[in-house]
Amino acid sequence: MARTARKEISLTAEEKLAQALVPEAEQPYRVPANWCWVYLTKGFADCKDSYRKPINATERADRIGDIPYYGATGQVGWIDDYLTDEELVLLGEDGAPFLDLLKDKAYLISGKAWVNNHAHILKSFFGHIGNLYLLNYLNVFNFTGYVNGTTRLKLTQSSMDTIPVPVPPLVEQQRIVDRIESLFAKLDEAEEKAQAVVDGFEDRKAAILHKAYTGELTKSWRIINNEPDSWENVLFENIIIDGPQNGLYKPKMAYGQGTKILRIDGFYDGYLEPWDTLKRLTVGEDEKSIYSLHINDIVVNRVNSMPFLGKSALIRDLPEPCVFESNMMRIAIDVKRAHPEYIIRYLNSSIGLVELRKNAKQAVNQASINQQDVKAVNIPLPPLKEQIVIIDLLERIIKKELQVKEAAEQVIDQINTMKKAILARAFRGELGTNDPADESAEELLKRVL
Repeated sequence: MARTARKEISLTAEEKLAQALVPEAEQPYRVPANWCWVYLTKGFADCKDSYRKPINATERADRIGDIPYYGATGQVGWIDDYLTDEELVLLGEDGAPFLDLLKDKAYLISGKAWVNNHAHILKSFFGHIGNLYLLNYLNVFNFTGYVNGTTRLKLTQSSMDTIPVPVPPLVEQQRIVDRIESLFAKLDEAEEKAQAVVDGFEDRKAAILHKAYTGELTKSWRIINNEPDSWENVLFENIIIDGPQNGLYKPKMAYGQGTKILRIDGFYDGYLEPWDTLKRLTVGEDEKSIYSLHINDIVVNRVNSMPFLGKSALIRDLPEPCVFESNMMRIAIDVKRAHPEYIIRYLNSSIGLVELRKNAKQAVNQASINQQDVKAVNIPLPPLKEQIVIIDLLERIIKKELQVKEAAEQVIDQINTMKKAILARAFRGELGTNDPADESAEELLKRVL
């Protein structure tokens, strides 16, 4: 049930106003004449941090209900009781992205809720419009100098109390909120379309790869060039000339000096991470001879959680000798029958991954495949000439799709920047909505405080 707020010391309206106003020397910038600057919890909002209460995850697991449980940046679970039942602004105390000017630090809640101690609770003195005004202001405010800490920044209540807030007349607060919502609605529509392009990249890429490995992508090429449709399905073992071979295992991997070693975190989606990120390990010459990688080798992850099991990469270059660890296997293929680039793209496609995982053995938190599982992978194989055409088409088409995705991401970044620019102008009185004839903000404060 809702808790009772603690009783505050009674002050006169004049005393409250004197405490609330920010001295001119401390005001961050000039605002219109009928506005004024106040300290956050003295002149704009009530701090209701006494209503919050943390519940550890173990206890919360036994108290699952239908009441939202909130933390620093949003809802983090559900609980069976509530501490507040009204519209409030929550501002992160710790764990919020305070110094990232493009990310939000505050959010709005309403109705029954439970707030933990990672968020401050604020309620505007000016009702719903004041809450919306404060929400937008806090999400554009520069918290530099108000937060402390190194790995995890913290905004203490005493520091939050001193945040300066520009207060316009109440009708101007309404106009500012309306203008922000109107402008943001148009930007949100554009952002939604751009985000759909970003989110659809993997689906479009999967569809392109499916066409590539079912022969549809090169159908027109075969017709134009009078090439026969001579695809065949082969087992992976029929194009392997060496391997699969599991990698180097040592009870204690003392990384530091020696030979480069490729680990499962060193490759993704067919490509190795930058060479200088690979660790080094002291290995003997016999181990180096057995476990060294070679140009055109394919490595396959054989033990991992299911979403990453079977990921593979092609060794395209070797600036220096490199061995590979035991939870992957190395494969050399017959380059007279299969192009390595064709095979690696297939293995990382949705079709190829299904084939690699079809006989996977699953245990708690991990799955595995063995050498026989890899040998049994079915590969759709066109003539070498057509494989090269497919590689070229995939490079060009996916590169174009990636450019489209990156352009959409840039649009999203630009929209976020535009939103922050709009907010910055709003709280300087530069949206063209202010009316000098409105009642001054100080008169408003005298009635509200």
